[in-house]
Amino acid sequence: MDIRALRYFTEVVRQQSFTRAAEKLFVTQPTISKMMKQLEDELGMPLFIREGRGFRLTDAGQVTFERGQDVLSAMTRMKTELSDLVSLERGELMVGLPPMSGGAFLAPVVSAFRERYPNIELKVVEDGAVAIENSVRSGQLEIGAAVLPVDSQVFEQFGFARDPLCVVAPAGSPWQGRESVRLADVADWPIVFFPEDFTLSRRIRDGFARLGQPMRIAGRSAHWDFIVAMVNAKLGIALLPQSVTDRLESWPFDVIRLDEEQIVWNLGLIWQKDVYLSHAARAWIQVTQEILGKLP
Repeated sequence: MDIRALRYFTEVVRQQSFTRAAEKLFVTQPTISKMMKQLEDELGMPLFIREGRGFRLTDAGQVTFERGQDVLSAMTRMKTELSDLVSLERGELMVGLPPMSGGAFLAPVVSAFRERYPNIELKVVEDGAVAIENSVRSGQLEIGAAVLPVDSQVFEQFGFARDPLCVVAPAGSPWQGRESVRLADVADWPIVFFPEDFTLSRRIRDGFARLGQPMRIAGRSAHWDFIVAMVNAKLGIALLPQSVTDRLESWPFDVIRLDEEQIVWNLGLIWQKDVYLSHAARAWIQVTQEILGKLP
């Protein structure tokens, strides 16, 4: 079986689109379609049921997707172990970081790692914490930063940041001068929110569900600077980690701590339990622990 065809197939399923898979893989859509036809011919059964402009998997397609991920993960691990034979003299390390503010905490780690291991190419993959967690689970990434807690049966974790959320509102808000507010105090206001697949999105939604109130979403972004720009344009308020709001001193905002113990931004490094880690990944963990210490 052509491993490339299997990789293309799994990407089509992940993206739920031939077009998006082609963009992700930097190939043309006809190339993707041709490879899928070859894979179906080789297996002797259809993998997709076309439905208008979309598709769904056949039973054979579902089995191929599940087992294909295992095969690709095994291939990645084999390449990793072989590259370790030359120690850390060359190679690469992919680290997943959430775009909200993970990079701000890990910037000194990146600097120290590059100084110690100049021949290791460090590639940063920016994505939501849920997507990073799933990528580490599937073996696409060895290591990444995610919002804690995660499944302790699957992952090892090292916490390095714990932030309360803060309400960010245009200056002159009803909460100006207050030290803290509850979620109920701001629940009637429109919110500039995160993408749906962010861990914080789920936790804030859970908070609204406990109040029995719907959310009024004024807009979405994965990037804190665009979120605060939308707040500055008076589209609504935002709920951001304190490590982000500490950078807003020059902005015309009221920033008030959100007093909700169940909605806290805990960031940590995660990697799979009982799975081979490259020397580069182990070195990254060690440098992170040295630079950032450990949360109590």
